[in-house]
Amino acid sequence: MEKRDFKFDKRAVKYDDHFEGKLSKVFYRLIYDNIELSPSAEVLDVGCGTGTILRTLSDRENISAHGIDIEPEMLKIARNKCPDADIRQCSCENTQYTDNQFDVLTACMAYHHFPDKEAFEREAQRILKPDGLLYIADPNFPKIIRKVINRLARRYNGEFFSSDEISERFSRSGFSTVSIQKRKYGQLIILKKT
Repeated sequence: MEKRDFKFDKRAVKYDDHFEGKLSKVFYRLIYDNIELSPSAEVLDVGCGTGTILRTLSDRENISAHGIDIEPEMLKIARNKCPDADIRQCSCENTQYTDNQFDVLTACMAYHHFPDKEAFEREAQRILKPDGLLYIADPNFPKIIRKVINRLARRYNGEFFSSDEISERFSRSGFSTVSIQKRKYGQLIILKKT
């Protein structure tokens, strides 16, 4: 199981309606405005939290919704919000899903928390279908601010990257960059398994 960097479990009940949930709306909107879904698509939200993205995507399209997170209290809320989805407690680095299972993976405000990003990159490559899409929505900080924030974030196994850095990391794992979108303090990197 992944080491927890922040105590999201203690904030789960209040998450959606308080600061973090409101802050996340920019990232949600980046995904909603850019995601390509087909009927019956197999979709996995990695670091699904309270299930907001899965609920919205399920309302828009008849998808097979799946979510994973490591925080039990967040998952309780996600299961209530998305009763038809397959919601599991597990690490992003070593899932129980089969090879080439998913059409789409999303990671919204989660990638910077993953303690072993290379392991996640390999796992995403394994569980995505050929030509499957990965959507990473994460903060977009200027370089100097990112350097300062990363000094603290690394103490908690976190680290923030620019869109170019994320693209480069995933290119080493067999992904090509489809698009980079930026809005306010958010960035969305859309990657395709090649």
